[in-house]
Amino acid sequence: MKPALPAAFLVTVLLFSSCAAADPAENTGTPTEIAEAWTEKTELVAEDEDMRGYAFTEFANVTITGIDISSLNETELAILYAQARYCQAMTDADIDTLRELVAEDMIYTHMSGKRQTREEYFADIADGSLRYFTIGIADPVIQADGEKGSITYTSVLNASAYGARGTYRMKGTHDYELREGGWIAVNK
Repeated sequence: MKPALPAAFLVTVLLFSSCAAADPAENTGTPTEIAEAWTEKTELVAEDEDMRGYAFTEFANVTITGIDISSLNETELAILYAQARYCQAMTDADIDTLRELVAEDMIYTHMSGKRQTREEYFADIADGSLRYFTIGIADPVIQADGEKGSITYTSVLNASAYGARGTYRMKGTHDYELREGGWIAVNK
């Protein structure tokens, strides 16, 4: 049984960094083929992930590599789960779940300098301007202090951003805040 964790954060090809895959060379083939390959890898990494109620294997389009999940404390595990849940919502273009996971005042800044509100960004996902096929989280480092937390990792997104399909590799940190029992993506 997974806990109801309304937490994670937004990630985007053009906005701040996101989830990570193991190797960009592996991001070839159709989105379905990529998702199947990533699911197999996720199952290998996630053997003990369900032990404390977090079913990471339910995220078909998300892979987590480079971390021993069994070594995480409860708070670190909750933050990682929130991130994976957010990444899956992005690949599903599930705007309702994304709204649940991200603070209303979130602002995204594209690499070009363009800024978007949460709702502007979500609109681009909803209309297909931003389409995510697979997302991974590589070598995550999770920190938590009371009701604040962060996750730093390298991300590789297999996505189509405003018509340009490709694999985008980025490194970044995402900030979280514990609100009403769940980890929510917030501005730093």
